Amino acid sequence: MTTSSKRLLLFTAKLGYQTRSFEEAALKLGVHLVYVTDRCHQLEDPWGDRAIAVHFENPEVAAYTVMEALRGQNVDGILALGDRPAVAAAYAARGLGVRYNHPAAVEACRSKPRMREVFREAGLRVPWFRDLPVSPAPEPALLGIQFPCVLKPLSLSASQGVMRVNNRDEFLAAAARIRRLLESPEIRSTREPNLDRMLVEGYIPGREVAAEGLITDGQLRVLAIFDKPDPLEGPYFEETIYVTPSRFSDGEQHAIQQCTRDAARALGLSHGPIHAEFRINEHGVWPLEVAPRPIGGLCARALRFLSGEKEAIGLEELLLRHALEFPGTNWPRESIASGVMMIPVPKSGVLEAVAGEDEARAVPGISDLLITARLHDYIAAWPEGSSYLGFLFAKGGRPEEVEQAIRHAHEKLAFSITPRLPVEHPATRRMNN
Repeated sequence: MTTSSKRLLLFTAKLGYQTRSFEEAALKLGVHLVYVTDRCHQLEDPWGDRAIAVHFENPEVAAYTVMEALRGQNVDGILALGDRPAVAAAYAARGLGVRYNHPAAVEACRSKPRMREVFREAGLRVPWFRDLPVSPAPEPALLGIQFPCVLKPLSLSASQGVMRVNNRDEFLAAAARIRRLLESPEIRSTREPNLDRMLVEGYIPGREVAAEGLITDGQLRVLAIFDKPDPLEGPYFEETIYVTPSRFSDGEQHAIQQCTRDAARALGLSHGPIHAEFRINEHGVWPLEVAPRPIGGLCARALRFLSGEKEAIGLEELLLRHALEFPGTNWPRESIASGVMMIPVPKSGVLEAVAGEDEARAVPGISDLLITARLHDYIAAWPEGSSYLGFLFAKGGRPEEVEQAIRHAHEKLAFSITPRLPVEHPATRRMNN
């Protein structure tokens, strides 16, 4: 065990499986974690974790709140989980004098139009794009919009609300659907900006791939390239399987790594983890997004790194070591193939039962299965949804074996999902009676 008096701020929208992995790594390293979350500040520590309560939609105020709460205390490192907390983390790091990305760079990552502009100015491959209101519905013919194209709400992530359309009628229907989503109480409660706008851009054909990286003083180390073997061609873009190492050719992997470096440099990212998404086709590599955070949810469990003594550590420990300048941030990923499935939601409704878990876990190559959706809760399918039913993990000698194990295990699972009954307004009930 490493003995340390180091203190690290962990900015996170919610506490869950990933934060527990950070807690375990911090305990091992003797690091004191201080949580910064967007819970209600009027609640007196309901979870007993002594988190600093902030509102991430106002990052500068959030950073000031953090600095006031920590007045006179040392802070040695900062990490952010998720897109919304990253901007507040950047402002706090600047105020506390901790190495991290500049706020302007992180804000550019949070703005889909600005990111496209940065990529275009840097000479990277970018489709045509427009920043448009969702209401009134824009007329495609008047804006020179070509088909197929993709509509994306400006302020949502995880492919929520993202739709491919192939003609004018589909465009207008998708715009109306995005407007309804953005006007929903669940989305309005996030208090995000630009909840009345969307990005429209040309559809990029090809295969999709992700890269996980770690930047140290402007120098990027690519930790892993994840193949996404399922075709993401629309009309919705719910992600499912990630597998590493990649099965792309050496030349294609080199191009992906170079595009990751070029995109991160163009955005001005200088220190910390990044997660990047790309399309690759006969024209080359197209950057879709670069986020100044690690891979989300439980997917980080697909990555393990080996020390000189062959001790395996998770991504969370690697990121803690990097943020606090501990030894070990250059440890390589294990050579075994690994993968994860974000278990897709087949339809919207109330999750009533899950069957086949034991059978799925018994599939050779499966290393873990976690059902994270709660029974009797409503869960939305894409494009309105943004949460998965759970996660399937596999390991094997080759990526093909991992993918096959995940697909086989997924076939063993059965989810009973029933429609949500409409809520009748009391006035309507009185009229009917």
